[in-house]
Amino acid sequence: MLMVTPTFDRATCDRARLARDPAYDGVFFTGVRTTRIYCRPVCPVRPARSENVVFFPSAAAAERAGFRPCLRCRPETAPGSPAWRGTRSTVGRAMRLIDGSTRPLAEIAFAAGFGSVRRFNDAFRATYGRPPSSFRKRG
Repeated sequence: MLMVTPTFDRATCDRARLARDPAYDGVFFTGVRTTRIYCRPVCPVRPARSENVVFFPSAAAAERAGFRPCLRCRPETAPGSPAWRGTRSTVGRAMRLIDGSTRPLAEIAFAAGFGSVRRFNDAFRATYGRPPSSFRKRG
């Protein structure tokens, strides 16, 4: 189907996708024929079978070909934006809201961009190894 650039062949792109190599993030995009979804090469979802994958030089090219963006890796967002950086950015935003605030943690979770309190708690445990309530300054 589409080739990325003259310097990247299908095998290189496929290896980078399977390894989730961050060096290729934003360099090419992967479309899955069976789902019609496209992703960044670092997407955390289980990789599709190589024979079901096509590569695109841009998110716009993937969309022109009829693919829709992945809801996990947000490939349609601009590089460097909070959505592009993912959960770490959302956790960082929540930390800034927790610091010096008396707002309830559930309110902070939604204000920071989490869809549920459970995801908020899980992200803190995955990032810091402890719950968000442990970062509350004790009075």
